[in-house]
Amino acid sequence: MSGTKPDILWAPHQVDRFVVCDSELSLYHVESTVNSELKAGSLRLSEDSAATLLSINSDTPYMKCVAWYLNYDPECLLAVGQANGRVVLTSLGQDHNSKFKDLIGKEFVPKHARQCNTLAWNPLDSNWLAAGLDKHRADFSVLIWDICSKYTPDIVPMEKVRLSAGETETTLLVTKPLYELGQNDACLSLCWLPRDQKLLLAGMHRNLAIFDLRNTSQKMFVNTKAVQGVTVDPYFHDRVASFYEGQVAIWDLRKFEKPVLTLTEQPKPLTKVAWCPTRTGLLATLTRDSNIIRLYDMQHTPTPIGDETEPTIIERSVQPCDNYIASFAWHPTSQNRMIVVTPNRTMSDFTVFERISLAWSPITSLMWACGRHLYECAEEENDNSLEKDIATKMRLRALSRYGLDTEQVWRNHILAGNEDPQLKSLWYTLHFMKQYTEDMDQKSPGNKGSLVYAGIKSIVKSSLGMVESSRHNWSSLDKQSDIQNLNEERILALQLCGWIKKGTDIDVGPFLNSLVQEGEWERAAAVALFNLDIRRAIQILNEGASSEKGDLNLNVVAMALSGYTDEKNSLWREMCSTLRLQLNNPYLCVMFAFLTSETGSYDGVLYENKVAVRDRVAFACKFLSDSQLNRYIEKLTNEMKEAGNLEGILLTGLTKDGVDLMESYVDRTGDVQTASYCMLQGSPLDVLKDERVQYWIENYRNLLDAWRFWHKRAEFDIHRSKLDPSSKPLAQVFVSCNFCGKSISYSCSTVPHQGRGFSQYGVSGSPTKSKVTSCPGCRKPLPRCALCLINMGTPVSSCPGGSKSDEKVDLSKDKKLAQFNNWFTWCHNCRHGGHAGHMLSWFRDHAECPVSACTCKCMQLDTTGNLVPAETVQP
Repeated sequence: MSGTKPDILWAPHQVDRFVVCDSELSLYHVESTVNSELKAGSLRLSEDSAATLLSINSDTPYMKCVAWYLNYDPECLLAVGQANGRVVLTSLGQDHNSKFKDLIGKEFVPKHARQCNTLAWNPLDSNWLAAGLDKHRADFSVLIWDICSKYTPDIVPMEKVRLSAGETETTLLVTKPLYELGQNDACLSLCWLPRDQKLLLAGMHRNLAIFDLRNTSQKMFVNTKAVQGVTVDPYFHDRVASFYEGQVAIWDLRKFEKPVLTLTEQPKPLTKVAWCPTRTGLLATLTRDSNIIRLYDMQHTPTPIGDETEPTIIERSVQPCDNYIASFAWHPTSQNRMIVVTPNRTMSDFTVFERISLAWSPITSLMWACGRHLYECAEEENDNSLEKDIATKMRLRALSRYGLDTEQVWRNHILAGNEDPQLKSLWYTLHFMKQYTEDMDQKSPGNKGSLVYAGIKSIVKSSLGMVESSRHNWSSLDKQSDIQNLNEERILALQLCGWIKKGTDIDVGPFLNSLVQEGEWERAAAVALFNLDIRRAIQILNEGASSEKGDLNLNVVAMALSGYTDEKNSLWREMCSTLRLQLNNPYLCVMFAFLTSETGSYDGVLYENKVAVRDRVAFACKFLSDSQLNRYIEKLTNEMKEAGNLEGILLTGLTKDGVDLMESYVDRTGDVQTASYCMLQGSPLDVLKDERVQYWIENYRNLLDAWRFWHKRAEFDIHRSKLDPSSKPLAQVFVSCNFCGKSISYSCSTVPHQGRGFSQYGVSGSPTKSKVTSCPGCRKPLPRCALCLINMGTPVSSCPGGSKSDEKVDLSKDKKLAQFNNWFTWCHNCRHGGHAGHMLSWFRDHAECPVSACTCKCMQLDTTGNLVPAETVQP
């Protein structure tokens, strides 16, 4: 290595020592400097480590290559290849073991002097040393020496034992190699194959050759220019890397015809490639005059690669130091650690940090990998302090059949956990819409049923200019207030708000009773007050104060209400206007806002955001004029759409505005489950065909599949096809005849269809016992069941050989016309099959195909056959 850039080697078994090879050999010891100061004479390698020079060896000039002895003993034995082809064993310390003392200074001399390019110790037989030399027309270029050999010829020609410096005892000269390979060729690189002691991979002048020492006359080779720096992946012994100029070739020794991958480097030529010894499939490369080491991660391609495909690799670069790098060496045991050396012998200790790969599991667990460590972050089931992720909520709701109750639609909010007031409002709104749509369709089909699902905004617009106001007396008080005469549209709006039941009777009594039963005393009192029944409001507040869970302060509120006066300058009005904002409950606050407001000005009630939207809208329908109501509904609708508040569905209905509102809700929460079920409830076809609605539906279906809720996804598809007939998929799979290719599925249906009776196929009797044993198109017979040997198309119940108990177990679960047990079933590998019921019964006790002489493991070929639907597992 004299006159060239320095190289660096880690000790194979001493993890704290390395050697720098240049014109001399320098041995360093690495120490940690975390809790200590830098010692005098030490070299700083990194913030945490420093190197101390232990010894220098200058006895071997004209070095061209160095290889460290792989065995534990002796510790610091190195083989040095020289410019004249000799290989010298030297040491970097005093070894007092007399057994190996004789090895120090031993030389291995080729017949003809030429440069030694590479050295490689055998990892299995530590005494074997392979040397690669330049070409000589009459000599071999690959010599394998046995370092324990004592063979020395009696007469050694002077030109063959001429030393580079001084004379050496002839007893230390070995001139007879153990093996000679590669005649009339040059060897540029060498490496032993770990899978066998006697397999040697050599980068010759124009080819890569694998030599088998058991038969040296033959070799396996492939012509290539990439013959430099051959190195074997320590974790995948059939994968080899080599390079030529700026390209790296990756080889699979099992398919040695051509490289499985070629990595194109920078225009500058490569100087070194090396596999990481502590990390699977990580290859480091270095180019000339560069301060960057390029890394190629091939850990995902450990299997042989086909001819047409290339493995996917991940490429990255690291910069261990600012100066140009002459060489580098991976640490043998510390993960991803390397030492780099610059041309002026400046060294740096560097660790390549792993990429952190993140992955979400379908059940919201977060996994990430860093090096050899795998971390998981999962939600704590008993931690109630944090709100659950929406994916967790949707998963639990899917298990409870959320959204599938189409009869009592309001119950879906209970299936969702009854925790979200917006969901409660949404499902009550949809329930009322469905209820009043059906009621209207029964009275006058096609009249106003579609108007209900259009929302209160459309209902109000349809009644503009039709309402007159009048003054009404307050119940039990000699006071009057302006209240609008309720036409049919405003009554419908109040019904959708839930204040009154269907019918002609405008009575909020049932609604008040339901609120009292649910313990919503303040809301019930406010609704009673808004209907001008102050005595009923006071009575409800007193009941609430005397109940077990009631608030005693409600008595004080009731007392304050009882002192109501209509005088504008009264002390009561002044105190209520001042102190009402200090009340915690919004309904108590709006009660006093209503009582102290001027006629026609009810902003204190209408814009109290903590009051339910349906109550504010119902109040507006009772007290605002047409123009005021229209402006208020328009403004409130826009607010709901921007906020993505599901209570606004009451206003927008299932229209384009409703889709806009739902889009804001999904953007805010990610709840595609609620969006899908809501839009399917009663939206017209043009709304269902909206790209956003279809996107939510498909994403929810994909979520169910990802959770392995296949049964739930099937239920959702059935639910969807009932509410949206256009979404019903066409038949995608059918049984076709082997001869004519026509479908026989329809003809095999047990339901007789018009113009084609069962007698046409030679079958008499009940149509539920159909027997179609031939193709209706070409009349060719259908295949026979491998077990009962009866033509397919014959119902299982009519097949002989099955006991009554088996038939009872297999066939009595669901008495539908097209039972699964009668289905055609066959293996895609061996093409054998039969009735589905027979096949399932057979594979309960057998692994192989029922056909004689067929050894196919039919049921084990399908990996999904072993998967269990997740809805059968406890969440």
